[in-house]
Amino acid sequence: MIGYLNAGLDAIQARLAWVATDPIDWKFYLQVCSWSVCLFESYLLLRQFPLYSKTEPPPVLAEHFKPETFKKSQTYGKDKAKFSLISGLYKQVVDSLFLHYGLMAWSWKVGGKIIAKLGYGPEYEILQSIAFAFTLFFISSLPSLPLSIYQTFVLEEKHGFNKTTPKLFVTDLLKSWAIGFAIGAPFLAGFLSIFKWAGDRFVPWLMAFLLTFQMSMVVLYPTVIQPLFNKLSPLPEGELRARIEALAARLKFPLKHLYEIDGSKRSSHSNAYFFGLPWSKHIVIFDTLIKQSKPEEVEAVLAHELGHWYYMHPTQLLLLSQVHIFTILALFPAFLRAPPLLRAFDFPPSVAAKPPTIVAFLLYQMLLTPLEAVVGILMNAVSRKFEYQADRFACELEAKLGDEKMADMGDRLGRALVTLHVENLSTVWVDWLYSAYHHSHPTLTERLRALEGYKKEAAQAKGVAEKKEL
Repeated sequence: MIGYLNAGLDAIQARLAWVATDPIDWKFYLQVCSWSVCLFESYLLLRQFPLYSKTEPPPVLAEHFKPETFKKSQTYGKDKAKFSLISGLYKQVVDSLFLHYGLMAWSWKVGGKIIAKLGYGPEYEILQSIAFAFTLFFISSLPSLPLSIYQTFVLEEKHGFNKTTPKLFVTDLLKSWAIGFAIGAPFLAGFLSIFKWAGDRFVPWLMAFLLTFQMSMVVLYPTVIQPLFNKLSPLPEGELRARIEALAARLKFPLKHLYEIDGSKRSSHSNAYFFGLPWSKHIVIFDTLIKQSKPEEVEAVLAHELGHWYYMHPTQLLLLSQVHIFTILALFPAFLRAPPLLRAFDFPPSVAAKPPTIVAFLLYQMLLTPLEAVVGILMNAVSRKFEYQADRFACELEAKLGDEKMADMGDRLGRALVTLHVENLSTVWVDWLYSAYHHSHPTLTERLRALEGYKKEAAQAKGVAEKKEL
C-alpha cells in the first residue's frame, strides 16, 4: 500500500518538476490572487449591504421581531458590514506591503540572529524555524490589534454585547500568545522533525502526526486551555439538567460531564456545543443561553447538537479534513526544494539554494489562497447539509424514542432559534451568494421553513404508523 502511495506521489512530483526550475514571478501571482479574493469578499459585502436598509423582517419572522428589535438588528448588521469592509481592505493592504517588502525573508534573518545570541548557528534549522515563525506571527499580528480593540470596545460596546474590560482584553491577549508559544513550539519541532526523518516519504507520517495532534486538541482545548479563559462549572441540578441527562441516556449518548460556561464574562452572545472522544462526551451550555431561553427550548438546542453526534457529522468532517490535508501534502514536495520560489520572495541566494522547510510550506500555503476560498465554499455547503439533518433529527425524536412528549420538539427548536437570533441581533435578511461564501449554517428563514416541512413529514409518518396499528 505504501509503495503504491509513494509511486503516486512521485508521479505528481514529476509533473510539477517545473516549480523547482522555472523563474516564475510568484510574488506577483500571490498579490493578484490575494487581492482577487479580497475584492470578491468586498463585492459580497456590497451585495449584502442594501438588505440592511429593509424596514421589516421576512414575513415568516414578522411576529417574532418587535419593530425596535428588528431596527437594532439591522443597525448592528450594517455596522458590522462597514467594519468588515474597511478592516478587510486594511488587512489586505498591510499584507500586500509585508509581501512587497519581504517580511518573511526579514523574519527568517531575525530568527537567525535570535538563535545566534543563544549560541546556535544556521545548521539548527528547526530552532531557527521556531524563532522565525514567532517573529513573523508577532509582527503580522500588530497591525490588527487596533481593529480588535475597535471591534470589542466600540462596535460590540455600542450594541450592548461587550462585557470585556481593558484588563481582561490585555490578559486574554498575553495568555493567547503564551499558549501559542507553549503549544506551537513543540508542534513545529515535531512537524519539521518528520520532514528531516522521512525525507520525501513524509506524507503518511505527517498525516498521522497531524491527526494525533487534532485528536489531542479535542481533549486538551476544553479541559486545559479554555478554563484559562472561562470558568466551566457543573450545570446545577434542576429541570434543565434533568431534561438533558434523560435525553442523552435515551439516545445512549456517552455523556460524562454537563457544564455551564460563563460566556457572559466577555459577551452576551450565546451558544451550546459538545466535545470529547467517541466514548466520553461533554456538553457545554453558555450561561447567556440559559438566561435567554426556557429549559425545554435549551433541550431542543441540545437535541439538535445530539443529532450531529447521531449522524456522526464530526467524524465525517474529520475525514473530509484528512482528504483536504492529504491533497495539500501530496502537492507540497514540488515546492519543498524550489529555489525560484524563495528567490521570488526576496530570500538571499544562500537561503534559497537550500529552502528551509517551514518557509517553503508557508509560501506554498499562501499560494493556495484562491483554492482554499473554493474549498471553504464547499465545506460550508457540507456543513449546511449537516445542520438540516440535525434539525430533522430533533423533529423526529418522537418517532425515534416513542415518546409523545417529544412531539413538539420541532416547535421548541424553532422558538429557540428565533430567540437566539433576536437576543444576538443576528441578520435575518441575507444575500444567497454572501451566505454561501461565509455561512456554515442555513439562514434563520431557511431553517424555519425546513422545520415546518420536517414537522409535517413527522406527523404524516405518525399517522401512517397509527393506521397500520389499527
